[in-house]
Amino acid sequence: SGVMETSSDQATVGVQNYLEKAAEKLKPAVPIKFHISSRTDAGVHALCNAAHLDIQRPPGKPAFSEKQLIHGLNHHLKPEPISILNAHRVASDFHARFSALSRTYIYRLLLGCPHHTEIPVFERDLCWAPAGGLLDVPAMRDAAQLLLGTHDFSTFRSHNSETPFQSPVRTLLQIDIQPSSGFLSHHYEHRGLEFWELKFRSRSFLYRQVRRMVGTLVAVGQGRLRPHHIKELLEMKDARALPPSAMAPPQGLFLKSVEY
Repeated sequence: SGVMETSSDQATVGVQNYLEKAAEKLKPAVPIKFHISSRTDAGVHALCNAAHLDIQRPPGKPAFSEKQLIHGLNHHLKPEPISILNAHRVASDFHARFSALSRTYIYRLLLGCPHHTEIPVFERDLCWAPAGGLLDVPAMRDAAQLLLGTHDFSTFRSHNSETPFQSPVRTLLQIDIQPSSGFLSHHYEHRGLEFWELKFRSRSFLYRQVRRMVGTLVAVGQGRLRPHHIKELLEMKDARALPPSAMAPPQGLFLKSVEY
């Protein structure tokens, strides 16, 4: 449902709502607010996100240990596919979002699947199977090299409420395109399916930047664009230069890690 807190009149409930509801059950003296590093969209997964919070306990109650905090929150998160993996005490000036040195996302592609209804049942909503068979991976890797480094990524962002206040300049530190394995994939090797992962690392990303870059790289792999078109798209600095079909769906995207 996305990470960001949603209001009570919205149909979906954000990860932040569940975290804060679980924290309330720990009976803090002051309501707890989670500040989450990476605000993933609805449909996007996180293998490992990060957040910071301040807990004030009632007078006379000792501070929670890291272990107590992990077990307490996980106990109250039980019904949801959310779990706390680690907790660390940090300095008062630490901020989960603004102190991050880099974020790593991976995007999972399934190739050789003729129709989305034929995606293996255990992979549904965990990858994207673009139509049209296999992709020209060497061309995609050539195109990816043109995205590396510091650029104005205006063409590769969607607009949201933060757009007017955000610089479109970002530095892409890493892009890798590598074969990968699927869940239980050795049981359906006879189907000729191929899993690939696109890995992106940057200090921060613009709204939907990764999904738009993936959609564009897939268009290169399908021969609808040539690698040199990436440079032209960057130079346009205009989000309207990318057609809506050039954005990869959220289901294949995973926040892999946040580095501090």
